[in-house]
Amino acid sequence: MSSRTITPRRAATALAATCAAALVAIAPASAAPAGLGDRITGDAVNRHLIALQRIAEVNDGNRASGLPGYEASVDYVAGKLRGAGFDVTTPEFTYDAYYLDSFSLAVAGQPTEGGALEYSPATPQGGITAPLSVAAVDDTPGCEATDFPPGVAGSVVLIQRGSCTFAQKQQVAADLGAAGVIIYNNVEGPLNGTLGDPADARIPSAGVTMQVGQALAGQTGAEVKLDVQSRLESVTTRNVVAQTRTGRPDNVVMAGAHLDSVPEGAGINDNGSGSAGLLETALRMGGSPQTENAVRFAWWGAEESGLVGSTKYVQGLTFEQKLDIALYLNFDMIGSPNAAYFAYDGDDSDAVGAGPGPQGSAQIEQDFAAAMASQGVELEGTDFDGRSDYGEFIANGIPAGGLFTGAEGVKTEAQAAKWGGTAGVAYDPNYHQAGDDLGNIDKVALERNARGLANVIEGYSRSTEGVNGTQARDERARLRQAQFATFAERTRGPAVPHGHNAS
Repeated sequence: MSSRTITPRRAATALAATCAAALVAIAPASAAPAGLGDRITGDAVNRHLIALQRIAEVNDGNRASGLPGYEASVDYVAGKLRGAGFDVTTPEFTYDAYYLDSFSLAVAGQPTEGGALEYSPATPQGGITAPLSVAAVDDTPGCEATDFPPGVAGSVVLIQRGSCTFAQKQQVAADLGAAGVIIYNNVEGPLNGTLGDPADARIPSAGVTMQVGQALAGQTGAEVKLDVQSRLESVTTRNVVAQTRTGRPDNVVMAGAHLDSVPEGAGINDNGSGSAGLLETALRMGGSPQTENAVRFAWWGAEESGLVGSTKYVQGLTFEQKLDIALYLNFDMIGSPNAAYFAYDGDDSDAVGAGPGPQGSAQIEQDFAAAMASQGVELEGTDFDGRSDYGEFIANGIPAGGLFTGAEGVKTEAQAAKWGGTAGVAYDPNYHQAGDDLGNIDKVALERNARGLANVIEGYSRSTEGVNGTQARDERARLRQAQFATFAERTRGPAVPHGHNAS
């Protein structure tokens, strides 16, 4: 995360050209007599979170895609939207879901804390027993065959995280005959790793913390017992897509949030918070608002399995249908208990990680800055790292942006001084755990972000000129075709959900 503060100056300048001066403080707003965000309350948003918590409670404690809790969540959201007069569909899609039934790791007879990397192949029943070997630590640990010791064949090899993907590390080890790999973190905290795709998974793969890995590095030759019982199952699940019955259908404002949780818990912050904020915005807007542009809301399935729902949705659109989408706004965690206040870095002014978003993304970032500044909140930038549902939209040249309150990252002293909360602690200490329940929400952050996103969506429903100017449709087509190769290349590779690291 960057510490750069986003100022709303450019957004305010753009708004002044199209809106009454008194409305500038409400972000990219319109001539509406009252901002939509003013009608959003934290209590109303929290009521949706209560519903999602209760759905989880009666469905084995979770709302994971392919399981009953997710289906009940879809029914809840779709029912509310239909009642508000939206045109609602719940399109189905099928994917291979990864299930980890059990995991254990022991070294030199001692149980060792860790976890299977997502998509790790299963071991035989009873696990594998093999000696520990240790790959060299250099600038590219485990990325080349020369990093591995001569006796790596038949061993479980310990590799430090860094430089190349987890998938590449275990593929190199597999080519050398290793029986399995243990990858240890190079920063504090859990690894939360994925091999990215079942097709890339070669040998059983575990992840451990930096502390565990450093301790194991001095135990070359120790007996390792690794047991991973996992499986892939074909799952059919649904997205929820709702569009207003009014507004231009060829200049659609699209906003989305993933609705699924991880299997470990109810997923109230991740991502009940974004789902609830978006749902309350849609309900307050209504299915037939007086707007210039149509607004399309989406709740994605199988985000936690690799951004599957959003990716399949975009890939299922024709070029003309993609061209109808003026921009995409993403809301993935907006109520983290040790909340940060981030907007996606549309102009890459932070110069961290990926480059800028498609043309228009910089203006979206500034418009969110203005929306939050009107509530006294200064935003910071966060990278378009490809770990949430904006990924496929960006890959197709569609301008994107959104709000985010942080996940496993750790709050800095400067951020705690600016926003409150506790420095040195994760933004969400219960991230992807059973503790992500109704007690895992900062209600102030939830309300602020819900109001901010509502005002930005309403503003774009009236005008997207700041994002796509006065482009004619054929001009927009040429621009996106020109951008397509750049963004498709940048996002190439398996889609990785925000909760998992590919490298």
